[in-house]
Parts: sequence; C-alpha cells; structure tokens
Amino acid sequence: MTPFAFHIANDRAEALALAADGARFVGGGTNLVDLLRQNVDSASQLVDVSRLTSDIQEADGGALLIGASMKNSALAAQPLIRERYPMLSRALLAGASAQIRNMATVGGNIMQRTRCAYFYDVDGARCNKRQPGGGCDAIGGFNRYHAILGASNDCVATHPSDMCVALAALSAVVHLAGPAGERTVPLAEFHALPAASPQIESVLQPGEMITAVELPPATPAMVNSEYRKLRDRSSYAFALVSVAAGLDVVEGNVAEVRIALGGVAAKPWRATRAEAALRGLPATRANFLSAAEEELAEARPLEGNAFKIGLAQRTIAAVLESLAGDPA
Repeated sequence: MTPFAFHIANDRAEALALAADGARFVGGGTNLVDLLRQNVDSASQLVDVSRLTSDIQEADGGALLIGASMKNSALAAQPLIRERYPMLSRALLAGASAQIRNMATVGGNIMQRTRCAYFYDVDGARCNKRQPGGGCDAIGGFNRYHAILGASNDCVATHPSDMCVALAALSAVVHLAGPAGERTVPLAEFHALPAASPQIESVLQPGEMITAVELPPATPAMVNSEYRKLRDRSSYAFALVSVAAGLDVVEGNVAEVRIALGGVAAKPWRATRAEAALRGLPATRANFLSAAEEELAEARPLEGNAFKIGLAQRTIAAVLESLAGDPA
C-alpha cells in the first residue's frame, strides 16, 4: 500500500476544501481501502466524511432525504424504509456481510467500483479500468459473472451494488456538492456505461461528493415491492442476476410497475422496456415473461454467461408473479 495522508472532515465545507487539494473521500472504507491495500488503486490523501450527515429527513409530501454517511445496516432497519420501500431494505440486507453493512455508508455504496477478478489481478491480467488501452482479459477469459447488457469491447465488468439496483427501481435522486455548487442526478443516470472509457464510472466531477440520496414519495408499487438476488453462494457473493421490482395491480391490470436489474451491466439496469410493455396489460405470467424477453432482446452474452439471459427473464417473471398475488 502506498502511504497517504488522512484527514477527518467535521463538515461539508472542510471536506470540499480538502478535496480541492486532491484528497479523495472515504466513508466506511469497505471498498476503497481494500483497493488501496491490494495496490489496485492509489491515493495521496484521504478525507473521512463519515461524520457528515447520516440521518433521514422527511420532506413535505412524503419524500425522504437520506444522509450519505448513514450506514447500510441502519438504513435497512429504518421503519420508514421497511414499510414504504421494502425492496430497498431487502437489497441492503442481501449485500456483503453484517460486519461490512455496519461499516459501509450509503454514499460509499453508490461509489464502489465496477469491478471483476481481472481488475484485482494487478500483476497477471490486463484491465482497461486500471490502465486505459491495456486490454480486457475478461472478454476471452472466465466471464461467468460479467455483463450481458451495455458492455463494450473495452470492459464487461458489472456494478456490484445491491442497494443501487433498488434505488434505480425507486427513481432515487443523488444529491451532490462540489466546487461549482450543488446539483442532483437521477441514480439511474449517475453511473456510466463503459463505452471506450471504462475508467470513467460515474458523472461525478472532480472535487464533488455525494451528500444525500432522495427517495420520492412512496407509491403503491414501491410499497408492494421485492428484491431477489441469485448468486453462487448463499452469502457474501455478487449477484449473477438480481431483480428489484414493484407492482400495483388494479382490476387485474398492471397500473404501475418498476423493475431494475443487477449483475447484468456496468450500472444498475432500469428495465424501462419491460415496464413500458407491461403497463395496462393483465398481470399474468405470460405477459411478465413476454416483457422480460423484450427487455433482454438486446443482450450480448459472452461465452461463459449466456445463461444470464434466461435467468434474468425467469427471475423478473417470478418476482412480478409473486407481487401480483394470484399467479395466472
């Protein structure tokens, strides 16, 4: 590990001032410190922002503003989250281990690196994320866990966050602060697909930090929601495929539907095609499967992960069928 200076920020202004000098933000450190320790990443200065806002504020109309420093375990246990956005609570509990959830922050979870085993193999593998233009050994290598949607010839890694999949389905908004002031970005637009620059993973600008995440007022489909994660091990494993979904059925027809996928792309994948295909149709398994097939129609699998297409389709249908209550 390369030596670095460590600062503790007591407020936002102090954190942003330190970032202006080239420091990088760290919350719980569950991802960044791990990368530094393995010499996958480097930093000359770190600024601890874990003392900044870590509470939940309810706005007029029912929207919730979650401080970026709130711990994942604390957020999952919040009664308002469990009652109004159960998919989010379940997604948080599906991630990592209890010890890591007790340390990891909401902002840090959003900022964790899109990565794969080749990204970690500093001495033995080519990776365009570590060294732009160096190549991607995953494309012709072991790629069971890699992307089938939105990938490029330069990177096929998947974003590992469970929480972010639920946030995408919930139309969450990320609040940012930086040298140019404050701004907001929809979570579904925050992370970047690799294209020819896989080292650029988000729309975050130099010196900017995540200050909060906003959840819109809960709708019936947000309340009637679920998160389902399929993985090779029962715990502490990234998703092969995950589905965050919410459904509101009125008189047998789909009135509102929300679907996002994990484990299939370099960002949480909002399944807008499937959502559009389902609105107004009878809530039947046949329609759920048809919509899922439409969403995955443009999937481009690699040699080792073609199974993800059918797995994602069946999981979407199964989750929606469960939420519909009376399978048809």
